[in-house]
Amino acid sequence: MWGLEGARTVITGAGGGVGQALVAAFAAAGAQVVACDLPGARLSEAGIAEAHRFDLADLPAVDAAAAAILAGGVPAVVVSNAGWTRAETLGQVTAGNLSHEMDLNFTGAARLSLALLPAMRAGRGNRAFVFVSSCNALSHFGNPAYSAAKAALMAWARAIATEAGRDGVRANAVVPASIRTGAWEHRLAADPGLLDRLRAIYPLGRIVTPAEVANAVLFLASPLASGITGAALAVDAGLSAGNLPFLDAIS
Repeated sequence: MWGLEGARTVITGAGGGVGQALVAAFAAAGAQVVACDLPGARLSEAGIAEAHRFDLADLPAVDAAAAAILAGGVPAVVVSNAGWTRAETLGQVTAGNLSHEMDLNFTGAARLSLALLPAMRAGRGNRAFVFVSSCNALSHFGNPAYSAAKAALMAWARAIATEAGRDGVRANAVVPASIRTGAWEHRLAADPGLLDRLRAIYPLGRIVTPAEVANAVLFLASPLASGITGAALAVDAGLSAGNLPFLDAIS
């Protein structure tokens, strides 16, 4: 159905909540999953054909990982999914965590895609990058450094789409809002009622699931999206469609 049978597919952040959903979705579609995550991260053996462990904030390690991935074969699909943040507001941003969050969420992802791109441009058939961005790239919901990095990632996707399109390479972004993954646990530990309050701002009355994000990525990576490049697909339970709290306030 998806046209991804045997497609060599690199997935970063493969051990996280969304990463596990991506691995499951691409494996079910018949792809050859190349899972990437931090050293020590737990990766499920199910559905993974190959694994590479490195830190996206360690740029020499990124270059070495790219070389190792290419040694196993040129990817058809690259899903840039890894992301992390802790600096919630401008007051919590320091020179150190600004640099770290930019490197992890943007520079490392850009460096990896740049290293893989020449071989992908020389290939044939369906070739696609999908960058998992965030609604934080479009409006401010906190996490300033992370938000800036995710906005940069969307610009990077557009650059690849524009400059590599004539070689048949596509690049798109998926733009989720809140997703219930382990990344929320530190917030919920401090405020167990947080998710209940968040639901009120989403038109669907809930936040999205990792599987819903993975399905959007799977579509954009597949030949079913062969005419789509340079696009940003919101998977946000309607958050970007309007301002529901404002409507509630005036009605």
